[in-house]
Amino acid sequence: MRVIVILTFSVLTGVSAAQSAAHSSTAALEVTFAFTRQNGHSNQFALWIEDTEGKYLKTLYITRWTANGGYRRTSSIPEWVKKSEPSKMIKSQIDAISGATPKTGKLTFTWDRTDDSGATLPAGDYVLVIEGTLRLKNQVYCKVPVTVGKGATTPKVNVEYVGNETAERSMIKDVKVIAL
Repeated sequence: MRVIVILTFSVLTGVSAAQSAAHSSTAALEVTFAFTRQNGHSNQFALWIEDTEGKYLKTLYITRWTANGGYRRTSSIPEWVKKSEPSKMIKSQIDAISGATPKTGKLTFTWDRTDDSGATLPAGDYVLVIEGTLRLKNQVYCKVPVTVGKGATTPKVNVEYVGNETAERSMIKDVKVIAL
């Protein structure tokens, strides 16, 4: 019965089944933001975790088009591509982190304090990165330093935009992070 509920929730909200399953009491980090699909635009985005030195640790979510080869378009989420090296991933790895571009609405993603191999990482300082391709070279970018495993905190979030298209900036907004 739980599987049916999760799948129904996923279909109704446009959230991937893998993302729905990630919501659990083991979450060390929760990220929410308002996502607005842009007509005629890329709508591609990724969320991932790095250590404080900028070393890639784990992708929380990547839109399927980019993960399945759209990354070859150099303007499509270039920082995620450089850090995660999707060309070296096998299909099951990509399937585990990707999903269809969501519908407009509030999105929530969690991190369970594991790396790409599933190993539990120690409590401490990390960086959440959100990157989105608005259109061509217009990007939305956000790096949030977080401390996990040492009590609940709500770090300050600063979203940066690259490019000139201000109308597209509503794709990702109102980003909120809770580190547990």
